[in-house]
Amino acid sequence: MKDILIRQKQVLFFIIAGGLSAVVEIGSFKIFSSYLPQLIAEEKNFHGIHFPLSNIFSTSCGIITNYFLSIWFVFERGKHSKKKEFVYFMAVSVVSTLFSLLFFQIFYSFIFKDNIDLIIYTLSPEILSKISAILLVSILNYSVKKKVIFNG
Repeated sequence: MKDILIRQKQVLFFIIAGGLSAVVEIGSFKIFSSYLPQLIAEEKNFHGIHFPLSNIFSTSCGIITNYFLSIWFVFERGKHSKKKEFVYFMAVSVVSTLFSLLFFQIFYSFIFKDNIDLIIYTLSPEILSKISAILLVSILNYSVKKKVIFNG
């Protein structure tokens, strides 16, 4: 019973940490995708890839935030040293970033074509694609980080 409660608490903290990391990632994506195209015209469409630098920079901000929240609030230290743990975390995050970029491109190119008006805020296809990609990749992240990096 205690294991179930601990696991549920861990999942709740993972969701909270992930939510906060997603806010950082989406917020920084909004900033990068608003300003980078003014500096680099190809940012909106670089050989068919939409907002590549904005995605990479914002995902990096989210990953760093998630790492610190994960080690402070979600997972207990695993059997690895801090250095090895960080390297594993970053390696998983790089793979997750590639999946996130792929999912973003699919959502942006094929699924989200119009803004969604929420009365107080309008969600653009870019933001909808970013949110959807984050949600999809977060499931993979939790499983891998729990089993491989933080061991259980």
